[in-house]
Amino acid sequence: MSTDGPYPPSAPEPEPGTPSWPAGGQQQPPYGAPAPYGQPGPAQPPAYQQPGGYPAGYPAQPVYGPPAGPPPDNYLVWAILSTVLCCLPLGIVSIVYAAQVNDKWLRGDVAGATESARKAKQFATWSAITYGVLLVLVVIFYIGIFAVALGTGASTAP
Repeated sequence: MSTDGPYPPSAPEPEPGTPSWPAGGQQQPPYGAPAPYGQPGPAQPPAYQQPGGYPAGYPAQPVYGPPAGPPPDNYLVWAILSTVLCCLPLGIVSIVYAAQVNDKWLRGDVAGATESARKAKQFATWSAITYGVLLVLVVIFYIGIFAVALGTGASTAP
């Protein structure tokens, strides 16, 4: 084997029967084997130690999941009906909020689910009111046009 390559020569093999760990009596595991439990590996830094005055463990984590009881009504049917039959932009916003209710409830966000349900109902109501107002204005407009047409047609007759 030639030493002309780009790699430096490897360390010589130890004599059989010679210990392969450093002096001091602390035995290191063979290459590739895991270190003994709680001990740092051959090339690992020692474990992090908490500074004094801090607790050793982590605080209790909050519990996630759906709360007890039924979720609030999501008003999805009203949102879809107000989108199809009434005012399209407000109905779409209502559908978006209605779709958020169950997801927030399952994540445990009771306040967020309640707020999304309230907004879904609010936008569906605004959509229906907007449709009603526009319908009344259109009817008034056509009645006015019809009255003007009848008024001008009656005066031109012989």
